[in-house]
Amino acid sequence: MTKLRKLAFLLILFIPALPAHSMVTAAHPLATEAGVEILEAGGSAIDAAIAIQAVLTLVEPQSSGIGGGAFLLHYGSKEGRIQAFDGRETAPQAVQETHFLDTTGQPLKFLDAVPGGRSVGVPGVLRMLEMAHAEHGALPWHTLFEPAIRLANNGFTATPRLAEMLRLDLPLDAFEPMAGYFFPNGEPITAGTQIKNPTLAKTLTQIATDGADAFYEGELARAIVETVQRNGGLLTLDDMATYQAIERPAICREVAGSNVCSMPLPSSGGMSVLQILRLFEMASSVTPNPTPMLQAHLMLEASRLAFADRNEYLGDTDFVEVPVNTLLSENYLKQRANLISADKSLGIARPGLNADQARASGSKLINHSTSHFSVIDSSNNAVSMTSSIEMPFGSRLMVGGFLLNNQLTDFRFDPLAANGQPHPNRVQPGKRPLSSMSPVIALNSEGLPELVIGSPGGTRIIGFVAQRVASILIHNQPIEAAIQTGSFVNRNGKTELEADTTAAELAGALEELGHEITVQPLTSGLHGIERLSDGTMRGAADPRREGSVGQIQRQSPQE
Repeated sequence: MTKLRKLAFLLILFIPALPAHSMVTAAHPLATEAGVEILEAGGSAIDAAIAIQAVLTLVEPQSSGIGGGAFLLHYGSKEGRIQAFDGRETAPQAVQETHFLDTTGQPLKFLDAVPGGRSVGVPGVLRMLEMAHAEHGALPWHTLFEPAIRLANNGFTATPRLAEMLRLDLPLDAFEPMAGYFFPNGEPITAGTQIKNPTLAKTLTQIATDGADAFYEGELARAIVETVQRNGGLLTLDDMATYQAIERPAICREVAGSNVCSMPLPSSGGMSVLQILRLFEMASSVTPNPTPMLQAHLMLEASRLAFADRNEYLGDTDFVEVPVNTLLSENYLKQRANLISADKSLGIARPGLNADQARASGSKLINHSTSHFSVIDSSNNAVSMTSSIEMPFGSRLMVGGFLLNNQLTDFRFDPLAANGQPHPNRVQPGKRPLSSMSPVIALNSEGLPELVIGSPGGTRIIGFVAQRVASILIHNQPIEAAIQTGSFVNRNGKTELEADTTAAELAGALEELGHEITVQPLTSGLHGIERLSDGTMRGAADPRREGSVGQIQRQSPQE
């Protein structure tokens, strides 16, 4: 690394307010460095995002990669608008609604459905990035893969987190070539081990040369399909070749004077985060000077209501009708907010459009995967991207040096809702499963990005993100403090408080209000950038993971 790069690129968890014209924060220092390298070369925020994702495929394989899917928000300074790019996986055309039922008609156990080909959907990351690059790229496509190819050939050092994830009590070594790559001599690799991946380098070189077609057609596509089918899946070459990323209208609502935007369906994250934030604002407005405990209570109650609606009504709007406008309307949210009491908890909330219906689906409690990164470039273009292969190490199937997703397990296994009607998130051919990924870009009164943030964490993503957006935009907390503070989450059940943090100290008072409490580790992976009114940028990477912040400082005219 050059002397100039060392001065410009600061691998620390938080960078104080210094003049900067571009910034990256991602879940691994090597990914952050790749993003900075591209920005230094004149790349756009989208260019940096492509380089970051390629490197994460190599160095954080347990969380995301080109074998998975993603949602990307892009703010274009020239157009002054936010676009939402959907790279979510799709179900194979041969799938049936009984896909996740056993021979007796009962839903499979979740961990039985994950390993192997049954759980693999058509990966969407590369088609999505290609679509975004065609509109917003500044550098040639092939140059954006150079950092990842270089690292794959030369090797990288296994981090403690990667080594720890390989020791999860899951059948991670059940399939080759994953077993040989991560479990040489039958034992999982340890932190500090040097890892090379020439197979991935070859794959990325093909993609860099021939574009996303190299992934969805030809030799690599055949290898993916053969691997999935050999291990019980239904994926075909036609499924691969016909996959399309989709640009969708972002959903936005005013929160604390800012225009907060996120992903539309099939991500439930955007709708649920916006519901929580508006419900929290409404409940807070009739509660003068709430204490930190009471603020947490109101946020948790808002989350109960949002999850009640999420679990009952939401699904892929290309397949099912979802009353999006109603669920986000001010009149509806005011009615829901009136249910929130400062004196006691709601308990289990019911969905709001039909109070007689019980909850249709529950939230999975197991999820350690997914990754989020945020970028602002020198032209104030911004990217907020959440990417995932779902469970740690996805389906355990490895092809071309990367892991394939298990995102089909994000569908509801039982195709029927509690009321006996078809569930909106049941599996169907070509459908995209409901997600909780919640990338956010908030615009200030001048229409410029003031917050770019998101997180991994399964269905807890919604709570992780809503809590921090409220802290930063409503309570004016600096981004570093907001991310570092303890998490509290409610998914319309128990209230989860993050162990060994100030959040855990709220347990007694919340119990007195009727919350059923569990205190446990809550491993988020929040990575965000805050842009102040004077243009100063502040970035923060979640200390619960191994990420970093990188920035390029402004140069004086003499330079």
